[in-house]
Amino acid sequence: MSLQIQMIGTGSAFSKKFYNNNALVFCNGFTLLIDCGATAPRALYELDFPLTQIDGILITHIHSDHVGGLEEFAFRLHYAYNKQRMKLFVPSTLLYSLWHHSLRGGLENKAEGLMQLEDYFEVIVLDEAVTTNLSPDLNVELIPSQHIPEKPSYSLLLNEKVFYSSDARFDGALLVELHTKGRCDYILHDCQLTSPGVVHACLDDLLTLPESVQEKVMLMHYDDKVDQYIGMTGKMTFIEQYTLYDFR
Repeated sequence: MSLQIQMIGTGSAFSKKFYNNNALVFCNGFTLLIDCGATAPRALYELDFPLTQIDGILITHIHSDHVGGLEEFAFRLHYAYNKQRMKLFVPSTLLYSLWHHSLRGGLENKAEGLMQLEDYFEVIVLDEAVTTNLSPDLNVELIPSQHIPEKPSYSLLLNEKVFYSSDARFDGALLVELHTKGRCDYILHDCQLTSPGVVHACLDDLLTLPESVQEKVMLMHYDDKVDQYIGMTGKMTFIEQYTLYDFR
């Protein structure tokens, strides 16, 4: 089964070089965008990748570098693409906040009857710790992660092949468990290059993983000084923006 990932951004929330940490996932004709940060429309433009070639968007949490581009997507789908409604996969715990706390101020338009998220997207609610088929060949499990206290955030397990942390504090026990149980072949993990890691896993923490786990790890969500850390990541590697990776 073909599973490919192309990071349209690999940067931290404050990165100016690498854009927001968002990813395109390709699986047997289905294209998923994981998160849609403020830089996502610009990145897709640079890739000459039409918005209409995306089949769905999955949101992991509601920080701007993960949802800040949704307003533009919604407006373009509605006004430029004749009210097309793209699938929007949203964890149940994020649904209220995504509309009322992030998008409503810009998207609500009572004069045109645009009053809810469903007026712009085909909203599909996901439950955590349940494997859900997003397409016939692509499934996802939401794994609750610790990021900001009392704010829901999720890592993803794609086809029991790729673990995608999104934004998460270090949880070495989880990563070792996924490895030892054979639940993933690749780990795409956010990496704060400096210590301490308060709301993200930091490099020093990730370097405590056994080498057998490190060999699976590709680092993302890094800051603009990443070049200074080349060769300092143990068995782990940095994933590169815009490169298409084949996860077989």
